[in-house]
Amino acid sequence: MTKAADSPKGRLIILSGPSGVGKGTVLNLLLSRNPQIFPSVSATTRQPRDGEKDGVNYYFLSREEFEAKIAKGDMLEYASYNGNYYGTPADKVQEKLDAGMDVLLEIEVQGAQKIMSVRKDVISIFILPPSQEELERRLVGRKTEDEAAIRKRLEASAFELSKAGLYQYQIVNHTVEQAASEIEAVLYGNS
Repeated sequence: MTKAADSPKGRLIILSGPSGVGKGTVLNLLLSRNPQIFPSVSATTRQPRDGEKDGVNYYFLSREEFEAKIAKGDMLEYASYNGNYYGTPADKVQEKLDAGMDVLLEIEVQGAQKIMSVRKDVISIFILPPSQEELERRLVGRKTEDEAAIRKRLEASAFELSKAGLYQYQIVNHTVEQAASEIEAVLYGNS
């Protein structure tokens, strides 16, 4: 699938959805089938985990470096979570857009809202679960968190789901294949 010839600059795409909805799995399939889409790499002030590489998993910055980027307006969006900053470096995104690549940001609702308020050229997509029960089943099925953490994620999902209407497109993730195909239809007009 290729981008229309009359569109020399890349497009900025936002993908959001609650934890457990399958964003990462859908994103991996989408990227494997569409090499012209570049997944944005976020910046953070947290320490790298084992195996993480700077510029691949995150751009690892000191708190001072991150705050300097904020002060210069060099972050598309940012937030503080668990004592660390996380955000999207504007220069890295713009570099890819100028090169004609579509850039996909998998970000949470607050960050998406910040970007959508200042950039009108964004394609915004929200991934929904088939039902609240299915979302809970998926979170429990991951077996990565205890019951209290799952409850916390489900509470956060209620807020996130209430914001789905702010996005241009809402896609229900019944299956990974179907959700990725629907995103491709949004981006490339295929059905």
